[in-house]
Amino acid sequence: HPHSRPRHPRARTMVPLLLLLLATAHGLVQLSDKPKLAGSNLGGLKTTSTFVLEQPRCVFKDYPITTEIWLVVAIPEAVPDFNNSVEPGTPERAFQEFPTRAHAYMTLNTTLLNYPCPKSPGEITVLRVGSETNCTKDMSRPTCNGPLPGPGPYQVKFLALNDSEPVAETSWSDPITLRTAQQYSSIPTTGNGHSASMIALTSILSILFAILLAGLVAMLVFWGSDACGSSGTFTKTEAVSVRRYNTHHVYEQTAARL
Repeated sequence: HPHSRPRHPRARTMVPLLLLLLATAHGLVQLSDKPKLAGSNLGGLKTTSTFVLEQPRCVFKDYPITTEIWLVVAIPEAVPDFNNSVEPGTPERAFQEFPTRAHAYMTLNTTLLNYPCPKSPGEITVLRVGSETNCTKDMSRPTCNGPLPGPGPYQVKFLALNDSEPVAETSWSDPITLRTAQQYSSIPTTGNGHSASMIALTSILSILFAILLAGLVAMLVFWGSDACGSSGTFTKTEAVSVRRYNTHHVYEQTAARL
């Protein structure tokens, strides 16, 4: 708009400050940290119903160790108007109602005592969101850490409660989208309508048939050469004759000498 007045640069920096002061006046501190996925070297970082977060170590270090830390899981539409005053375990924050009637739920609650700072060297400090399957439909466990109902995206944050009153929170995470299982009908097909699996099966059968045919040809060649070799080495058996000797003269000569 050509006639609009340019906003003063300080006005942009004053807005976050005013929001922080407003939150502090109500007893809620907005922290600059935000949840993030665990390192890529960890297997199963994201599945079709779970994802793995880094634990909030050293995030709420200025609060008593008895402070409760909750994980809030929400759909992106619920992030701008999220109400921190709604207590966990209520129908509005129940996992079993997510994401249709409850656009966010709260789970994985523990005291700050379980998030010591700093962590020990080599220690794996992660949280798997969506790992519980035995409480998915159990309405008596509204804080169930059940499998996520779809690929998302989802956004999460950590909320600190002191005597059920919110005292501090992290920023919302970046949107997290889970893996999706590929449907059989979505497998690409070739122009003649055959699926990739059928083509692979046909190729394997063709190779096996070629090997079998080669074996039969080699067997026939072997049998033929063996028959020809046997007929070529055939020789006529010569008649064996024994020459007869008359030895009566031996006795006659001996008698004459005597």
